[in-house]
Amino acid sequence: MRYGGFDTAASYGVVLDVQTPQARADSHRRLLAAMPDAHPLFIRDLPRSISFGDFFFCHAGVRPGVALDAQSPHDLIWIRGEFLNHPGLFEKVVVHGHTPHHEPQVMGNRVNVDTAAFDSGRLTALVVDGTEKRFLVAQA
Repeated sequence: MRYGGFDTAASYGVVLDVQTPQARADSHRRLLAAMPDAHPLFIRDLPRSISFGDFFFCHAGVRPGVALDAQSPHDLIWIRGEFLNHPGLFEKVVVHGHTPHHEPQVMGNRVNVDTAAFDSGRLTALVVDGTEKRFLVAQA
């Protein structure tokens, strides 16, 4: 809820109340009732990661020492320190977000495209076209 949950709920016409466990449960019920069935199914069924060529795309990063195809869903969404501080290479270059930075970060083993769109209004994507790599930025 702290990371866009209130705004997301509001986009469905639901005001979240998080003051008590019962209020949170009621808010959750009202939000699910307001959403078309296809929306939570779409989110539930999204892959946690995807690989193309020399690149591995995920939300937060990967656990060093674990094969890319054996990463835990939790790490793919939440990992930070162990991943960000890992100096070694991975099987592929990991393209990730989850760690806001004022500019995209390009390291030997990873590319961070999180430019804090929630705050900066700047959404960044990595474009890979053959051997050419560049950033595409949309500004609100």
